[in-house]
Amino acid sequence: MRAAGALVWREKGGDLQVLLVHRPRYDDWSFPKGKLESGESLCACAVREVAEETGVQVRLEQPLETVRYRLGDGTRKEVRYWAARELDRGSPALAARGRIPRASRSEIDGVQWMGVKEARKRLDHAIDRDLLGSLVDLWEDDKLDTWTLVLVRHARAVKRSVWNRPKKRTAEQDEATRPLTGDHGRARALAPILAAYGVGRAISSPWRRCCDTMAPYCRAAGLNLELEPAITEHAHAKAPKATRKVVERALRMREGPVALCTHRPVLPAVMDVVAEYAPGKLLRSVPNRDPWLKTGEIMVIHMARRPHGKIRAVAIEKQRPSLTGGR
Repeated sequence: MRAAGALVWREKGGDLQVLLVHRPRYDDWSFPKGKLESGESLCACAVREVAEETGVQVRLEQPLETVRYRLGDGTRKEVRYWAARELDRGSPALAARGRIPRASRSEIDGVQWMGVKEARKRLDHAIDRDLLGSLVDLWEDDKLDTWTLVLVRHARAVKRSVWNRPKKRTAEQDEATRPLTGDHGRARALAPILAAYGVGRAISSPWRRCCDTMAPYCRAAGLNLELEPAITEHAHAKAPKATRKVVERALRMREGPVALCTHRPVLPAVMDVVAEYAPGKLLRSVPNRDPWLKTGEIMVIHMARRPHGKIRAVAIEKQRPSLTGGR
């Protein structure tokens, strides 16, 4: 059984607080979580479960532990957790999610913000207290207050051999107009993941296959797609330094989660910039060989300002939207 949840946190009066729920069926206090629905990604599940159980709409931040244990009937359960914060009411991600109904009182009959000491006393399960400890460690190490860049490789495009028409278009026009394959399922499946991370700004290569990849989310969220010519394949080949500057600016944007969509030939330069911000143990998470990311795959980079003002990546995760659900 696969499930997902989040440790929703805030600072109040200089203290860390977390959001807990009470489940009358078990008479326990825990973090909001729940089972994966058919066709749902784990990150979308985590956001939905928090909204159902608490009424709070959140954006996911860095991943925390994945907890595994056996239920009373012997079924193995795996729960993936993220740190999360409440979304601003005007966030475009809210429009992309649609309405999420609240859980019944028979499922959740108490929702409460608690300081760390009180939460530690109230939590009934050692696993949850360990999760809380991990969150507190991040907060004390100045690694909990993060911002996010979601790097997107466009979904699968029509093959060059099928699309290229040398007598009708230039080579650059061929590449700029080459569309996605007829089934845009991967692009549509990407939208709930971008919504889960609270993406409020979308930047893309102006070439069609990138724009088409971002279109479902931008339509649902009411976002204008920002076109950046410096991250096309041809522009990168001519002026890689300009490409790197775009990526560096995106990594340092603190005003809200940003998505950046580009092409496989551009990814080596992108990964070089990401690697410059990743400390040693995170470098293993940065792809270092072709194809870097699969078509339609994303890399989520969580950034934080470290002591002495340094900006560094504190977590990196990869996700590829599934066309059949369950991932």
